[in-house]
Amino acid sequence: MPVPVKVLAFAGARDVVGADDVEFVLEEPCSAAELLGLICARFPALAPHKGSLRIAINGAYAGADDPVRPGDEVALIPPVCGG
Repeated sequence: MPVPVKVLAFAGARDVVGADDVEFVLEEPCSAAELLGLICARFPALAPHKGSLRIAINGAYAGADDPVRPGDEVALIPPVCGG
């Protein structure tokens, strides 16, 4: 039975996704960049912001090549500004 990846969406990403979290079922591990591509394909309004979104995997910031495995929790973190 495939295990989903839980994707948490914050701030503007949450507005686009329309929920605090969504699930993606992965048949095999992929990279953070590949998962972000899948997310943008499902939610095309995120695509223009793809370059500015940060990814965290299981609570730690991740690089584009870091692996995402079934059962992981991934967070989409848009840029933050303010003071």
